[in-house]
Amino acid sequence: MACMMKLGSKSEVFRLHGETWFCSTGLPSDVTVEVGQISFHLHKFPLLSKSGMLENLIGEFSRREENHCILQLNDLPGGAKAFLLIAKFCYGVKVELNASNIVIVRCAAEYLQMTEDYGEGNLISQTENFLNEIFGHWTDSLKVLLSCEEVFSQAEELHIVSRCINSLATKACAVNPSLFSWPVSSGGGLSSVQSPESGIFWNGISSNKTKQNPSGEDWWYEDVSFLRLHLYKRFILAIESRGMKPEKISGSLIHYTKKHLCLLGRESSLRNGNNNVASVSTISSPPDSDQRNLLEEIVGLLPYQKGVTPTNFLLRLLRTSMILNANASCRENLEKRIGVQLDQVVLEDLLIPSMGYSMETLYDIDCVQRILDHFMVIEHETSESSSNSVVVDEEGQMVGANNGGSHSLTPITMVANLIDGFLAEVAPDANLKLMKFQSLAAVIPEYARPLDDGIYHLHMHLRLAHPWLTDSEREQICRLMNCQKLSLEASTHVAQNERLPLRVIVQVLFFEQLRLRTSVAGWFFVSDSLDNVQNQSGNLALARTGASNRGATGIGASTSAQGQVGVVDDMRDRVSELEKECLGMKEELEKLVKNKGSWNMIFRKLGFRSK
Repeated sequence: MACMMKLGSKSEVFRLHGETWFCSTGLPSDVTVEVGQISFHLHKFPLLSKSGMLENLIGEFSRREENHCILQLNDLPGGAKAFLLIAKFCYGVKVELNASNIVIVRCAAEYLQMTEDYGEGNLISQTENFLNEIFGHWTDSLKVLLSCEEVFSQAEELHIVSRCINSLATKACAVNPSLFSWPVSSGGGLSSVQSPESGIFWNGISSNKTKQNPSGEDWWYEDVSFLRLHLYKRFILAIESRGMKPEKISGSLIHYTKKHLCLLGRESSLRNGNNNVASVSTISSPPDSDQRNLLEEIVGLLPYQKGVTPTNFLLRLLRTSMILNANASCRENLEKRIGVQLDQVVLEDLLIPSMGYSMETLYDIDCVQRILDHFMVIEHETSESSSNSVVVDEEGQMVGANNGGSHSLTPITMVANLIDGFLAEVAPDANLKLMKFQSLAAVIPEYARPLDDGIYHLHMHLRLAHPWLTDSEREQICRLMNCQKLSLEASTHVAQNERLPLRVIVQVLFFEQLRLRTSVAGWFFVSDSLDNVQNQSGNLALARTGASNRGATGIGASTSAQGQVGVVDDMRDRVSELEKECLGMKEELEKLVKNKGSWNMIFRKLGFRSK
């Protein structure tokens, strides 16, 4: 059953006329209590026998020898609604206390000094006993906490707020929440409890059917999202101090933010395909100051562990903070969090529009630069710490922890691909300054890119979007590219690109020729090795062959020898083709350089000296 207490035994004797309450006991009223605009015509003895404050006030009028006294209690917590319940209690009339009115009654009883000195089982002790019973139930505790907003300062002084938060935090961290009465289901939320038509009492049990036991670790997300920010923040700090998993805390914060941060909710609805501008515009938005305060508080509550909060959510918070003009520490906090897990970002989320009046480019390149700098700081610290550790391999050899091959380079490689994609998106911007482009591209270390084809493609994007670039500026961009790390397709394109600096073209052709020479030398080495193996195998086969089985063994040896000869012939053909390709590239290089100067001049520019 619901948590409910009935005080008194008499039937209803109070009646309301307009804005005045009368007590129909047959005796004329000798005291009038005014609470705001509501008046109560009552009798002195029932009031002074239960309340120390009313006894003192009535005693002052008695000393003045006034038959009818008028008391004003405009500062009474809970106002006329609370005093009506207290007046009924003083007269012994049945009073129903529940989770919705217990706080104002408790605070009003404290204000009126309704202690045990004025009768055993007075209102303070009875409301305290009822509160202790309520704290055993999830939904009742939540309802009590929500009702504290009406008399917050008095409820804070009586520690009702802190007791509610501790009760809720204990139940949220419990392994089995059903032990504390079933919470509000995520489907209905508190709205179903507050609805009188729903037939649901304050402990979450319906009068006609039982609610389902909650499932999943996020059963409390929706319920606590009804709390105001200052109470929700205290609840989050309470569950954090009790060891709640950071993933759950982050999930609750995300749920709360999506529900109360209007800009974030609108962005989410638009991304999900809800382009109904009329429905969005009809929603009344809170003031920007409240939204800004909400955003800054949420960012301060987010767990710092990497990967706990989704990166796309952090980026949406960052964009919203720019719109709301949040303080610099909030934005810096978000940029650092995103930088820590930049390898989890997708390109679409990184395209942050520029805000403010001094917009130079379409996207905020400075913000991405700061995020990337934070990532590189973490990457540098990680690489230093891993280089100092030692790992023993399967053979018992001690190797460095950073010798993990491609696995250790995966995050930085993913970030390098991400930044190359971002640079490709911003390169067509006519307002993009070369210095910003070059600075952002240079942050990525050389080892992070397995191939430099992306840098070459970025150069082509810039050339098309910025045809006014000078030769020196183009050469600065080309210096970001390692000619030895271009694919064959990219090298072929470079050799045919007349708009590139001559120095770059010659370097690419030189390294391609050097690569071919190395391949040819390797093929010759393999060919000679196979010839030696074939000769040794043939001699060994002749030495072991007897006269009696010469026929059969001869057939097998002849077949094996023919197969090895065929393999060697194929290798020699391939080597011949490589030699022809190398010769052709050399001729093309000579034709290309013939119009630009002699070979000595080219190699002198490249830094080579003839021997």
